[in-house]
Amino acid sequence: MKFTLHSVDPKSAARAGVLQTGHGEIQTPIFMPVGTAGSVKAVHQRELEHDIQAQIILGNTYHLYLRPGIDLLERVGGLHKFNGWSKPILTDSGGYQVYSLGANRKITEEGVIFKSHIDGSKHTFTPEGVMDIQRIIGADIIMAFDECTPYPCDYAYARNSMDMTHRWLKRCVDRVHSTEPKYGYEQVLFPIVQGSVYNDLRKQSAEFIASQDQPGNAIGGLSVGEPHEDMYAMTSLVCGILPQHKPRYLMGVGTPENILECIALGIDMFDCVMPTRNARNGMLFTTQGIINIRNERWKDDLSPIDATLGGYVSTFHSKAYLRHLIINKEILGAQIASIHNLTFYLWLVKEARKQIVEGTFAEWKNKMVKIVSQRL
Repeated sequence: MKFTLHSVDPKSAARAGVLQTGHGEIQTPIFMPVGTAGSVKAVHQRELEHDIQAQIILGNTYHLYLRPGIDLLERVGGLHKFNGWSKPILTDSGGYQVYSLGANRKITEEGVIFKSHIDGSKHTFTPEGVMDIQRIIGADIIMAFDECTPYPCDYAYARNSMDMTHRWLKRCVDRVHSTEPKYGYEQVLFPIVQGSVYNDLRKQSAEFIASQDQPGNAIGGLSVGEPHEDMYAMTSLVCGILPQHKPRYLMGVGTPENILECIALGIDMFDCVMPTRNARNGMLFTTQGIINIRNERWKDDLSPIDATLGGYVSTFHSKAYLRHLIINKEILGAQIASIHNLTFYLWLVKEARKQIVEGTFAEWKNKMVKIVSQRL
C-alpha cells in the first residue's frame, strides 16, 4: 500500500492525498459507506459504484464472523467475491461491537469472550484470531483488535484499557507479519489510538501507535457520546503526533459538520452509519441543509430532493414523493433516501478535496459548516 500526499491547505491541516491498494486507488479525504454485514443497507453495489461513487466500503468482522461465517467466505474467495464489490474493503475488528454488547461479554488479557446477539452462543475473539478472520474476509485494510472505551470513563479505566490495547496491538502486528495475505493481494494493518478524552493518554497512545510503523493509523474511542469540542481537541492532538506521510482514519465520525472540522485537523478517512441510518428515518443531508422529510411542509413540494447535488435519485424524485414513501414505510423510500445521503457525503469529501488542492479549503469549510448543519 502506498499513500501519497498531493496538497496541504495553507490555512489548516487539511490534506489531499492518494491511497493505492490492491483493489484500486482511493482519493482522500474520503468517506467510507458502512456495509456491516456484507452490504450497505438498502443500496446495490452498482449504485454504490456508479451513483454514489464510493471508492471503499466497510465490512464488520463481528457480524460477518457470525453470519454468513468465515468458512463460507473462505470457500468463495473472500467478501469481494461474495458481495460483488470490486474496490477496496476495510474491516472493523469487531472491538466496537463487542464493547457495545455490555453484559454479554467479558474482557480478559487473552481477548474477549462474548455471547452472540443472534442465538446466545459463546465465542472468543483474540488479537491473533481477529487478524486471521479479517484475512479470510479479504479486507484490503485490517483494523487492530482494541477495546473501545466508553464515555464517560474514569482515568484509571482509560489508562488500563489503553495499555491492554497496546499489548493486543503487538500481538496483532506479530500475527499479521507472520502470516501471508489471502487471495493474492496485499492486506495491511492499521493500529488504533485510544485514551478516551485524556490529553496525556492520547499523546502516549499516539506515540506508541506511530512507533509501530504500520502503513496507516486510526483514531478510535471518539464519537461515543463526548462533546464535539473534546472530539476535536483529541483529534488535533493525535494528528500532531501521527506521521504526516501515512493516512489517518477517524473511526465512526460522523455528521457533515464533524467531517469538515476533522478534515481541517488533518484526518484523511471517515466512516459512519449516520447517512444510511438517518435516511431510513427520513433525515436527509442536502447541499442546503438538513431536511426531515416527514415534516408536513414537504407534503406538496414537487421540487427535486436536491437539484444542486445532482445524481439520479436526488434529481429525479421529488420531496413530496419521497415523503409519501417514507410516511407509508415503503422500502423504496429507504432506498432513495440512503442513496441520496451517501451521494451527499461522497460529494462533500470530493468537494473538500477540490478546495484543498485549490488552496481555498479553510474559507470554504467555514461557510459550509454553517450550511450543512442548519435545519430547513
